[in-house]
Amino acid sequence: MSRIHDALRTAERLESLDRDLGTDILADSGHNQVFPDITKSSNGGVMVSEAQADHGVYSAIATESVPEMPHAPTTGLDEAETAPPFPGFLDGKFRQASWTAPDPNALLFVQPENIHQLEREQFRTLRSRLYQLRTNRPVKTVLVSSALSAEGKTFVAANLAMAMVLQHGRRALLIDADLRKSALHQLLGAPATPGLTEYLAGEADEMAVIQKAPISNLCFIPAGRPVSNTGELIGNGRLAKLIERVAPMFDWIIIDSPPAVPISDASLIAEASDGVVLVVKASSTPFDIAKKACIEFRRKPILGVVLNHARSVMYGAYYDQHYGKQKAATENKG
Repeated sequence: MSRIHDALRTAERLESLDRDLGTDILADSGHNQVFPDITKSSNGGVMVSEAQADHGVYSAIATESVPEMPHAPTTGLDEAETAPPFPGFLDGKFRQASWTAPDPNALLFVQPENIHQLEREQFRTLRSRLYQLRTNRPVKTVLVSSALSAEGKTFVAANLAMAMVLQHGRRALLIDADLRKSALHQLLGAPATPGLTEYLAGEADEMAVIQKAPISNLCFIPAGRPVSNTGELIGNGRLAKLIERVAPMFDWIIIDSPPAVPISDASLIAEASDGVVLVVKASSTPFDIAKKACIEFRRKPILGVVLNHARSVMYGAYYDQHYGKQKAATENKG
Protein backbone atom coordinates (compact mmCIF):
# COMPACT_ATOMS: atom_id res chain seq x y z
CA MET A 1 0.00 0.00 0.00
CA SER A 2 2.92 2.36 0.70
CA ARG A 3 4.00 2.08 -2.95
CA ILE A 4 0.52 3.12 -4.08
CA HIS A 5 0.75 6.11 -1.75
CA ASP A 6 4.15 6.92 -3.26
CA ALA A 7 2.59 6.69 -6.71
CA LEU A 8 -0.16 9.11 -5.71
CA ARG A 9 2.41 11.55 -4.37
CA THR A 10 4.47 11.18 -7.53
CA ALA A 11 1.45 11.68 -9.75
CA GLU A 12 0.54 14.82 -7.80
CA ARG A 13 4.06 16.19 -8.14
CA LEU A 14 4.44 15.26 -11.80
CA GLU A 15 1.09 16.77 -12.72
CA SER A 16 2.31 20.05 -11.25
CA LEU A 17 5.46 19.81 -13.37
CA ASP A 18 3.32 18.91 -16.36
CA ARG A 19 1.36 22.17 -16.07
CA ASP A 20 4.61 24.15 -15.92
CA LEU A 21 6.47 22.32 -18.69
CA GLY A 22 3.60 21.31 -20.95
CA THR A 23 4.90 17.76 -21.20
CA ASP A 24 3.78 14.26 -20.41
CA ILE A 25 5.89 12.47 -17.80
CA LEU A 26 6.23 8.80 -16.98
CA ALA A 27 7.31 7.70 -13.52
CA ASP A 28 7.94 4.45 -11.70
CA SER A 29 5.66 3.93 -8.72
CA GLY A 30 8.22 1.84 -6.91
CA HIS A 31 11.20 4.16 -7.16
CA ASN A 32 9.63 7.53 -8.02
CA GLN A 33 11.96 7.89 -10.96
CA VAL A 34 11.10 10.47 -13.58
CA PHE A 35 11.64 9.68 -17.27
CA PRO A 36 11.43 12.86 -19.38
CA ASP A 37 11.95 10.70 -22.47
CA ILE A 38 8.37 9.80 -23.29
CA THR A 39 9.39 6.83 -25.42
CA LYS A 40 10.43 4.96 -22.30
CA SER A 41 8.22 2.96 -19.98
CA SER A 42 8.67 1.08 -16.74
CA ASN A 43 7.48 -2.49 -16.28
CA GLY A 44 5.14 -2.49 -13.31
CA GLY A 45 5.47 1.26 -12.99
CA VAL A 46 3.63 4.15 -14.56
CA MET A 47 2.06 4.13 -17.99
CA VAL A 48 -0.05 6.62 -19.88
CA SER A 49 -3.73 5.93 -19.55
CA GLU A 50 -6.73 7.62 -21.04
CA ALA A 51 -7.90 11.09 -21.63
CA GLN A 52 -11.09 13.02 -21.46
CA ALA A 53 -11.45 13.53 -25.19
CA ASP A 54 -13.57 16.66 -25.14
CA HIS A 55 -10.99 18.43 -22.99
CA GLY A 56 -7.94 17.17 -24.88
CA VAL A 57 -6.19 16.05 -21.71
CA TYR A 58 -4.48 12.83 -20.76
CA SER A 59 -3.87 10.62 -17.77
CA ALA A 60 -1.08 8.53 -16.36
CA ILE A 61 -1.49 5.17 -14.68
CA ALA A 62 0.82 4.36 -11.80
CA THR A 63 0.61 0.63 -11.29
CA GLU A 64 1.98 -1.25 -8.34
CA SER A 65 3.41 -4.71 -8.91
CA VAL A 66 0.97 -7.24 -7.47
CA PRO A 67 2.72 -9.90 -5.39
CA GLU A 68 2.35 -13.47 -6.54
CA MET A 69 -0.41 -15.35 -4.78
CA PRO A 70 0.57 -18.19 -2.44
CA HIS A 71 -1.29 -20.68 -4.65
CA ALA A 72 -0.28 -21.44 -8.20
CA PRO A 73 -1.73 -18.66 -10.40
CA THR A 74 -3.98 -19.68 -13.24
CA THR A 75 -2.77 -18.97 -16.72
CA GLY A 76 -4.47 -15.83 -18.00
CA LEU A 77 -5.07 -15.11 -21.65
CA ASP A 78 -2.53 -12.65 -22.94
CA GLU A 79 -3.03 -10.26 -25.82
CA ALA A 80 -1.64 -12.63 -28.42
CA GLU A 81 -3.64 -15.72 -27.52
CA THR A 82 -7.00 -16.73 -28.89
CA ALA A 83 -9.83 -16.97 -26.39
CA PRO A 84 -11.54 -20.36 -26.08
CA PRO A 85 -14.63 -20.42 -28.31
CA PHE A 86 -18.15 -20.46 -26.91
CA PRO A 87 -20.42 -21.77 -29.70
CA GLY A 88 -23.21 -19.32 -30.39
CA PHE A 89 -21.88 -16.84 -27.83
CA LEU A 90 -24.20 -13.84 -27.64
CA ASP A 91 -26.35 -15.19 -30.49
CA GLY A 92 -29.77 -15.53 -28.93
CA LYS A 93 -28.25 -15.82 -25.44
CA PHE A 94 -28.79 -12.21 -24.38
CA ARG A 95 -31.29 -9.69 -25.62
CA GLN A 96 -30.03 -7.37 -28.35
CA ALA A 97 -29.94 -3.78 -27.14
CA SER A 98 -30.29 -0.73 -29.32
CA TRP A 99 -28.06 2.17 -28.35
CA THR A 100 -30.04 5.17 -29.52
CA ALA A 101 -27.71 8.05 -28.68
CA PRO A 102 -24.19 7.11 -27.52
CA ASP A 103 -22.09 10.08 -26.43
CA PRO A 104 -19.47 10.57 -29.19
CA ASN A 105 -17.40 12.92 -27.04
CA ALA A 106 -16.92 10.31 -24.34
CA LEU A 107 -16.88 7.02 -26.27
CA LEU A 108 -13.62 7.14 -28.18
CA PHE A 109 -13.99 3.83 -30.00
CA VAL A 110 -17.31 4.60 -31.70
CA GLN A 111 -15.67 7.41 -33.65
CA PRO A 112 -13.79 7.22 -36.97
CA GLU A 113 -10.23 5.91 -36.71
CA ASN A 114 -8.71 9.27 -37.65
CA ILE A 115 -10.26 10.95 -34.61
CA HIS A 116 -8.69 10.73 -31.15
CA GLN A 117 -5.95 8.34 -32.30
CA LEU A 118 -3.70 9.24 -29.38
CA GLU A 119 -6.47 8.83 -26.85
CA ARG A 120 -7.39 5.38 -28.08
CA GLU A 121 -3.75 4.36 -28.03
CA GLN A 122 -3.56 5.28 -24.36
CA PHE A 123 -6.43 2.91 -23.55
CA ARG A 124 -4.61 0.17 -25.44
CA THR A 125 -1.64 0.84 -23.17
CA LEU A 126 -3.85 0.52 -20.11
CA ARG A 127 -5.26 -2.71 -21.53
CA SER A 128 -1.75 -4.10 -22.04
CA ARG A 129 -0.78 -3.24 -18.48
CA LEU A 130 -3.74 -5.18 -17.13
CA TYR A 131 -2.73 -8.18 -19.22
CA GLN A 132 0.77 -7.95 -17.77
CA LEU A 133 -0.66 -8.23 -14.27
CA ARG A 134 -2.05 -11.63 -15.21
CA THR A 135 1.44 -13.07 -15.12
CA ASN A 136 1.35 -12.88 -11.30
CA ARG A 137 -2.27 -13.60 -10.46
CA PRO A 138 -5.68 -14.18 -12.02
CA VAL A 139 -7.17 -10.84 -13.02
CA LYS A 140 -10.50 -10.78 -14.85
CA THR A 141 -12.96 -8.66 -12.86
CA VAL A 142 -11.72 -5.07 -12.53
CA LEU A 143 -13.47 -2.44 -10.44
CA VAL A 144 -13.03 1.13 -11.70
CA SER A 145 -13.61 3.64 -8.94
CA SER A 146 -12.54 7.05 -7.65
CA ALA A 147 -12.27 8.83 -4.35
CA LEU A 148 -14.90 11.45 -5.20
CA SER A 149 -17.50 11.98 -7.91
CA ALA A 150 -16.78 13.60 -11.30
CA GLU A 151 -13.23 12.25 -11.59
CA GLY A 152 -13.76 10.26 -14.79
CA LYS A 153 -14.31 6.69 -13.55
CA THR A 154 -17.32 6.08 -15.82
CA PHE A 155 -15.42 7.42 -18.82
CA VAL A 156 -12.46 5.13 -18.06
CA ALA A 157 -14.65 2.07 -17.44
CA ALA A 158 -16.61 2.45 -20.71
CA ASN A 159 -13.59 3.02 -22.94
CA LEU A 160 -11.52 0.31 -21.25
CA ALA A 161 -14.26 -2.25 -21.93
CA MET A 162 -14.41 -1.17 -25.56
CA ALA A 163 -10.64 -1.41 -25.87
CA MET A 164 -10.80 -4.99 -24.57
CA VAL A 165 -13.24 -6.20 -27.25
CA LEU A 166 -11.23 -4.65 -30.07
CA GLN A 167 -8.96 -7.68 -29.84
CA HIS A 168 -10.11 -10.62 -31.93
CA GLY A 169 -12.24 -13.04 -29.96
CA ARG A 170 -12.14 -11.08 -26.71
CA ARG A 171 -15.40 -10.70 -24.81
CA ALA A 172 -16.10 -8.09 -22.13
CA LEU A 173 -18.97 -7.40 -19.77
CA LEU A 174 -19.43 -3.82 -18.59
CA ILE A 175 -21.46 -3.40 -15.38
CA ASP A 176 -22.88 -0.19 -13.96
CA ALA A 177 -22.78 -0.78 -10.21
CA ASP A 178 -23.22 2.87 -9.27
CA LEU A 179 -26.78 2.35 -8.10
CA ARG A 180 -27.04 5.77 -6.46
CA LYS A 181 -26.08 7.86 -9.49
CA SER A 182 -25.96 5.66 -12.56
CA ALA A 183 -24.54 7.22 -15.74
CA LEU A 184 -23.26 4.44 -17.98
CA HIS A 185 -26.57 3.81 -19.73
CA GLN A 186 -26.76 7.52 -20.59
CA LEU A 187 -23.18 7.48 -21.90
CA LEU A 188 -23.95 4.46 -24.08
CA GLY A 189 -27.46 5.49 -25.03
CA ALA A 190 -28.61 2.11 -23.72
CA PRO A 191 -31.83 1.01 -21.99
CA ALA A 192 -31.69 1.66 -18.26
CA THR A 193 -33.74 -1.34 -17.13
CA PRO A 194 -33.90 -4.14 -16.26
CA GLY A 195 -30.52 -4.03 -14.61
CA LEU A 196 -28.44 -4.75 -11.56
CA THR A 197 -30.99 -3.63 -8.98
CA GLU A 198 -33.56 -6.02 -10.42
CA TYR A 199 -31.04 -8.86 -10.27
CA LEU A 200 -29.91 -8.07 -6.73
CA ALA A 201 -33.53 -7.87 -5.60
CA GLY A 202 -34.21 -11.32 -7.06
CA GLU A 203 -36.67 -9.96 -9.62
CA ALA A 204 -34.65 -10.99 -12.71
CA ASP A 205 -31.93 -13.47 -13.64
CA GLU A 206 -28.68 -12.72 -15.40
CA MET A 207 -30.07 -13.50 -18.83
CA ALA A 208 -32.72 -10.83 -18.39
CA VAL A 209 -30.39 -8.03 -17.28
CA ILE A 210 -27.45 -8.57 -19.65
CA GLN A 211 -27.71 -6.61 -22.88
CA LYS A 212 -25.90 -7.59 -26.05
CA ALA A 213 -24.33 -4.34 -27.23
CA PRO A 214 -24.23 -3.19 -30.85
CA ILE A 215 -20.43 -3.47 -30.52
CA SER A 216 -19.24 -7.00 -31.22
CA ASN A 217 -18.46 -9.14 -28.15
CA LEU A 218 -19.46 -6.42 -25.67
CA CYS A 219 -22.27 -6.89 -23.16
CA PHE A 220 -23.68 -4.43 -20.66
CA ILE A 221 -25.62 -4.56 -17.40
CA PRO A 222 -27.19 -1.20 -16.54
CA ALA A 223 -27.78 -0.12 -12.96
CA GLY A 224 -31.51 -0.69 -13.22
CA ARG A 225 -34.30 1.24 -11.58
CA PRO A 226 -33.49 3.65 -8.72
CA VAL A 227 -33.87 2.14 -5.24
CA SER A 228 -33.49 3.47 -1.72
CA ASN A 229 -31.82 0.41 -0.15
CA THR A 230 -28.68 0.25 -2.32
CA GLY A 231 -26.37 -0.66 0.55
CA GLU A 232 -28.49 -3.66 1.52
CA LEU A 233 -28.80 -4.85 -2.08
CA ILE A 234 -25.07 -4.62 -2.75
CA GLY A 235 -24.26 -6.39 0.49
CA ASN A 236 -26.69 -9.31 0.07
CA GLY A 237 -24.14 -11.52 -1.73
CA ARG A 238 -25.95 -11.77 -5.06
CA LEU A 239 -23.41 -9.57 -6.89
CA ALA A 240 -20.63 -12.06 -6.20
CA LYS A 241 -22.95 -14.85 -7.37
CA LEU A 242 -23.66 -12.95 -10.59
CA ILE A 243 -19.93 -12.52 -11.29
CA GLU A 244 -19.32 -16.20 -10.57
CA ARG A 245 -22.07 -17.31 -12.95
CA VAL A 246 -21.13 -15.12 -15.93
CA ALA A 247 -17.33 -15.06 -15.56
CA PRO A 248 -16.73 -18.18 -17.72
CA MET A 249 -18.38 -16.43 -20.68
CA PHE A 250 -16.15 -13.35 -20.64
CA ASP A 251 -12.46 -12.53 -20.79
CA TRP A 252 -12.92 -9.30 -18.84
CA ILE A 253 -15.56 -7.88 -16.52
CA ILE A 254 -15.29 -4.13 -15.98
CA ILE A 255 -17.35 -2.65 -13.12
CA ASP A 256 -18.12 1.05 -12.70
CA SER A 257 -18.66 1.76 -9.02
CA PRO A 258 -19.70 4.73 -6.88
CA PRO A 259 -16.96 6.97 -5.44
CA ALA A 260 -15.24 5.27 -2.52
CA VAL A 261 -14.97 8.01 0.11
CA PRO A 262 -18.52 9.40 0.52
CA ILE A 263 -20.27 6.00 0.71
CA SER A 264 -19.39 2.39 1.50
CA ASP A 265 -20.86 0.83 -1.66
CA ALA A 266 -17.56 0.73 -3.56
CA SER A 267 -15.70 -1.28 -0.92
CA LEU A 268 -18.57 -3.79 -0.84
CA ILE A 269 -18.57 -4.10 -4.63
CA ALA A 270 -14.79 -4.57 -4.60
CA GLU A 271 -15.26 -7.85 -2.75
CA ALA A 272 -16.60 -9.35 -5.98
CA SER A 273 -13.61 -8.10 -8.03
CA ASP A 274 -10.01 -9.18 -8.53
CA GLY A 275 -8.64 -5.68 -8.06
CA VAL A 276 -9.27 -1.95 -8.33
CA VAL A 277 -8.25 0.73 -10.79
CA LEU A 278 -8.52 4.06 -8.97
CA VAL A 279 -9.17 7.19 -11.04
CA VAL A 280 -7.76 10.43 -9.64
CA LYS A 281 -8.52 13.81 -11.20
CA ALA A 282 -5.43 15.99 -11.60
CA SER A 283 -5.43 19.36 -9.85
CA SER A 284 -8.65 18.39 -8.10
CA THR A 285 -8.45 15.35 -5.85
CA PRO A 286 -6.57 16.07 -2.58
CA PHE A 287 -3.87 13.55 -1.83
CA ASP A 288 -5.31 12.72 1.58
CA ILE A 289 -8.69 11.96 0.03
CA ALA A 290 -7.09 9.70 -2.58
CA LYS A 291 -5.14 7.97 0.19
CA LYS A 292 -8.38 7.45 2.11
CA ALA A 293 -9.89 5.82 -0.98
CA CYS A 294 -6.95 3.39 -1.09
CA ILE A 295 -7.64 2.47 2.52
CA GLU A 296 -11.28 1.77 1.66
CA PHE A 297 -10.03 -0.89 -0.77
CA ARG A 298 -7.48 -2.40 1.62
CA ARG A 299 -9.01 -5.89 1.23
CA LYS A 300 -8.38 -5.90 -2.52
CA PRO A 301 -5.22 -5.03 -4.50
CA ILE A 302 -5.15 -1.64 -6.20
CA LEU A 303 -4.02 -2.54 -9.71
CA GLY A 304 -3.39 1.02 -10.81
CA VAL A 305 -3.93 4.71 -10.22
CA VAL A 306 -5.16 6.62 -13.26
CA LEU A 307 -4.35 10.33 -13.23
CA ASN A 308 -7.13 11.89 -15.28
CA HIS A 309 -7.12 15.38 -16.84
CA ALA A 310 -3.31 15.59 -16.84
CA ARG A 311 -2.21 17.77 -19.73
CA SER A 312 0.09 16.18 -22.30
CA VAL A 313 1.12 18.66 -24.95
CA MET A 314 4.48 17.27 -25.99
CA TYR A 315 3.34 13.65 -26.04
CA GLY A 316 0.57 14.51 -28.46
CA ALA A 317 3.03 16.43 -30.64
CA TYR A 318 5.45 13.49 -30.55
CA TYR A 319 2.70 11.08 -31.61
CA ASP A 320 1.50 13.31 -34.44
CA GLN A 321 5.03 14.04 -35.69
CA HIS A 322 6.29 10.47 -35.79
CA TYR A 323 3.24 8.26 -36.21
CA GLY A 324 0.90 10.63 -37.99
CA LYS A 325 3.44 11.19 -40.77
CA GLN A 326 4.15 7.48 -41.02
CA LYS A 327 0.45 6.72 -41.41
CA ALA A 328 0.05 9.45 -44.05
CA ALA A 329 3.01 8.08 -46.01
CA THR A 330 1.51 4.59 -45.92
CA GLU A 331 -1.82 5.88 -47.16
CA ASN A 332 -0.12 7.78 -50.00
CA LYS A 333 1.66 4.63 -51.12
CA GLY A 334 -1.64 2.82 -51.20
